[in-house]
Amino acid sequence: MAMTMSQKILAAHAGLEQVKAGQLIDAELDLVLANDITGPVGIKEFEKAGGKKVKDKGKVALVMDHFVPNKDIKSAQQCKLCRDFAAEQNLENFFDVGEMGIEHALLPEKGLVGAGDLVIGADSHTCTYGALGAFSTGVGSTDMAAGMLSGRCWFKVPSALKFVFKGKPAKYISGKDIILHIIGMIGVDGALYKSMEFFGDGVKHLTMDDRFTICNMAIEAGAKNGIFPVDAQTLEYMNGRFKRSPRIYMADNDAEYDDEYEIDLSALKPTVAFPHLPENTRTPEEWGNIQIDQVVIGSCTNGRISDLRMAAKVLKGRHVKKGVRTIIIPATNEIYLQAVKEGLVETFIKAGAVVSTPTCGPCLGGYMGILAENEKCVSTTNRNFVGRMGHVSSEVYLASPYVAAASAVAGRLATPDEI
Repeated sequence: MAMTMSQKILAAHAGLEQVKAGQLIDAELDLVLANDITGPVGIKEFEKAGGKKVKDKGKVALVMDHFVPNKDIKSAQQCKLCRDFAAEQNLENFFDVGEMGIEHALLPEKGLVGAGDLVIGADSHTCTYGALGAFSTGVGSTDMAAGMLSGRCWFKVPSALKFVFKGKPAKYISGKDIILHIIGMIGVDGALYKSMEFFGDGVKHLTMDDRFTICNMAIEAGAKNGIFPVDAQTLEYMNGRFKRSPRIYMADNDAEYDDEYEIDLSALKPTVAFPHLPENTRTPEEWGNIQIDQVVIGSCTNGRISDLRMAAKVLKGRHVKKGVRTIIIPATNEIYLQAVKEGLVETFIKAGAVVSTPTCGPCLGGYMGILAENEKCVSTTNRNFVGRMGHVSSEVYLASPYVAAASAVAGRLATPDEI
């Protein structure tokens, strides 16, 4: 029976020759992930189940990133619980202040995830690793605890949607515009519990960072996972990083997909998701005059070095408009250091922005940029639900780093061509 990329990875990890959509399977995991919010819940469930030792201390990763450095006593207690557990279990992959980063940027950078892997994480944006040809998906803290205990997890095999990219993106078009366009097209439940699989000649024009961004936001269309085929770019990224041998799974030519979409990348325009859903997308001619109070450039979606380069390209020699708070958050320490070496941090500071330590921070309304009543923010993060970044009357506009930086300069929602 023909299978998709995702189905082949699940079959291999379940020790089966084939699987089909809707089938329940029990599969061996390559990595179990949690952070300082979900980790404590999972650890308590682990202990409640009588767990004494994790199945494999090399296959569990705890990343302190959401409220780190700790913003208050509660977050400090959360992290202490994780620190104590990591020390007790002698976990090989525990990341804290000084070596931490936003989890979904950090783990690929550290080579902990790669082609052919099966990964679960107690965070919905775990689907990011599909950019490397892995099946990765978010789970609840109870499943995460079971994964730590047994090294396995059950799955319902998803059906799939096929997206065929053609053409080359125009200037100022990035992976963020592509995935926002897709979500605007199919809706926030358009891929509910399905795999989003990306193909076509246009893929070669997408950087690895573009692919990470696209897979990261697959969950915003309701998807179980997003995944790209492994190509030369993927292998080059993993070379010298990935700890294991890549396992490459390609979809069968006659694999079944629930729907197929063809997207001409050359025809895409800068795309922004207006409040209060990622599917509420508009292009520049529909934006109107949206005055803003804050800009955030960072997160697991767009805090990588290419994202910072995009922002710096727009901000160099310019200054953010007075009254617009502009916050830049490199996703990892390695990215932060690279930004320093390239002079990007100097560009940001001279432009009137601030640069934060790596953290999820404001994305989930945590800290480092909470919005007050009726304030508007252009952000490169992934969600813009009511109250997502602060007060329930505040508004979040999801955009690429290009648009976010241009908006900081203009003081309103804008493209680089307008400033």
